[in-house]
Amino acid sequence: MYVTISDFIKEWNREAMLTQKVLDGLTDDSLKQKVYSEGRTLGRIAWHFTTNITDYLTNFGLDMKKVDNAQNVPSSAKEIAETFKKVSAEASQTIEQQWTDNSLSQIQKAFGREETNAQILMGLIKHIVHHRGQLTILIRQAGLKPFGVYGPPKEDWVNLGVENPPL
Repeated sequence: MYVTISDFIKEWNREAMLTQKVLDGLTDDSLKQKVYSEGRTLGRIAWHFTTNITDYLTNFGLDMKKVDNAQNVPSSAKEIAETFKKVSAEASQTIEQQWTDNSLSQIQKAFGREETNAQILMGLIKHIVHHRGQLTILIRQAGLKPFGVYGPPKEDWVNLGVENPPL
């Protein structure tokens, strides 16, 4: 759990960098890949967690400008990636400027339960990680090689001397 804002910012920046690499690997065509026929597209999921950062933080008392036109998913992968980069940097700055280490232990109502601000921030990271995992599957289904987030994709195992496991 985060004890200092600096603790959170370190993890936030690392996770944002990993998410950025996933988003930077998207193509405009890959944004159309669906989970299932009635499901959300890869683009919708990526745009959701990108635009949700400001919604989430403002809901818990931080003053941030929300993403313009957030209801409309861009058709450009580059626009989604650039928006995530901008929003994640602004989120980091906002938290550093508006909360103190003591703010982390303050309790708020969050999704029907009481949580500390540290737990709320952890929830934001977990939300992005959850959806980033969904993107990784959809990226593969769209015919692209996913970026290795916490380890390499199977195509890069050979570089580590690891053989693909039998099917």
